[in-house]
Amino acid sequence: MSEITHSASDEFVVVVTTYADDDSGQAMIKTLLEEKLAACVQVYPVQSFYHWEGEIQSDDEKLVMIKTRRELFDALSERIKMLHPYDVPEIIMLPITAGSTDYLSWIRETCRASAS
Repeated sequence: MSEITHSASDEFVVVVTTYADDDSGQAMIKTLLEEKLAACVQVYPVQSFYHWEGEIQSDDEKLVMIKTRRELFDALSERIKMLHPYDVPEIIMLPITAGSTDYLSWIRETCRASAS
């Protein structure tokens, strides 16, 4: 049985974004993984409802959950903005306050050590 680590320093985070176009979305994901800004990316189909330009909109999108290190958030966020086709892409960081020691170690080893 794997131990659970409580991450008091919030070293690990999940970054959430969305995309509607599979080609650009999957290209973005591939780049984030190749550049070691992400250890794991999961994609889920969702229907989004939101206010945009004075109207309520609805779109079929993909919800993207990116597991990474907190110290990489700024670089990851900037890379998403560069690669994303939306004018205002969703970029939200959620702390991972606890998790499997083995899994968190894997994130630490997989993502690059610093944003520089």
